[in-house]
Amino acid sequence: MSTRLSALAAAVALLTAVAVPAAAAAGAPTSAAVPSGPSAPNAPNAPAVNLATNPGFEVPAPNLADWGSIPGWTCTGGPAEAAVTTTAPHSGTSALTVTPATADSSGECAQTVAVQPNTAYTASAWVRGDFVHLGATGTGKDLPPAWTESTGGGWQRLTTRFTTGPNARSIRLYVHGWYQQGPFSVDDVRVDGPAPAPAVAASSIPTTDKVVFFTVDDGWQRSPEAEQFIADHRLPITTFPLPMPAGTDPSFFKRVTAVPGSSVQDHSVSHSDLSKLPLDQQQVEICDARDAMTRLFGTAPVVFRPPFFAWNADTLQAAANCGIRTVLTADADFSWGAGNIWHPGPLQPGDVIIMHWSDTLAADLQRALAAADAAGLKPAGLVDYLR
Repeated sequence: MSTRLSALAAAVALLTAVAVPAAAAAGAPTSAAVPSGPSAPNAPNAPAVNLATNPGFEVPAPNLADWGSIPGWTCTGGPAEAAVTTTAPHSGTSALTVTPATADSSGECAQTVAVQPNTAYTASAWVRGDFVHLGATGTGKDLPPAWTESTGGGWQRLTTRFTTGPNARSIRLYVHGWYQQGPFSVDDVRVDGPAPAPAVAASSIPTTDKVVFFTVDDGWQRSPEAEQFIADHRLPITTFPLPMPAGTDPSFFKRVTAVPGSSVQDHSVSHSDLSKLPLDQQQVEICDARDAMTRLFGTAPVVFRPPFFAWNADTLQAAANCGIRTVLTADADFSWGAGNIWHPGPLQPGDVIIMHWSDTLAADLQRALAAADAAGLKPAGLVDYLR
């Protein structure tokens, strides 16, 4: 017996011993912050919905997505191991097929699912193959995976149930095979539990503090003059880059958000008009961008800026399903030489100003800062005013 199979035997013994069935197991600002929506763990009237992203592997990859990526999922071997196939899915037209490429790979694919604390959930998936596992981490409690030794060439449903701990806000759902045990397939994944309250839509931050918020979108043109202006004036900025430019030059975004109060947030994968997409595709756009920002910068976004300021009720729910608390537009635009304030009079406390990474950004920042100074306001960190 190989070392990997010996490890599997030990894992089987451990699961048997615990009697788990194989397939059923800083100082706060003085402000009135934008609420994140009520938290109602185990609310008796909350309907159970499927919270998984792209559960049937039917959602197309957004434009600008990484080549070979599986929408909604992160797979350890990337396109070398995991692919969406149309060969005999459990339902629909597609399923995920994973072929571990090396002796050190189990072919794991995973996604982050937003959850509520102290709440019961059921995770399940239909699988085909040998030694396929389904589990979740981050629940707040140890959770042995559901698994099957073999599905006999057909499809078998794996199910595991868990109740989140008091501090759980997200879990990592995973599926994987076993080392050197051949390919496996997955379809119709579910994480059933209460739907989170929709995210809150806002164009400004309610506060009596004399502050405004500078936000900068996209990331295609990364101006050294703007970087220097931000550093010289110690400007806290909230930036909403797309994953592709952020991944091309993450060190730039780390430098320009080095001022306390600054942060990197979510702006979708493809910069599409999300209001024209169904909820499941919106969820892929928001969740995949969240995952990219988390990988690059170490902190999960809590704010989503909809491209073109285009959003609908599905956007608010999709954002909440991705753990996003606020869908933020703006009430002033200083991009590309503009100076538009979309309310009467000068800038007011709590105004959100949009700008873009462009060759005019240094001048745009200077003009926005002058407008804030004229109104007796100072730039502040946006995330400090959200809860």
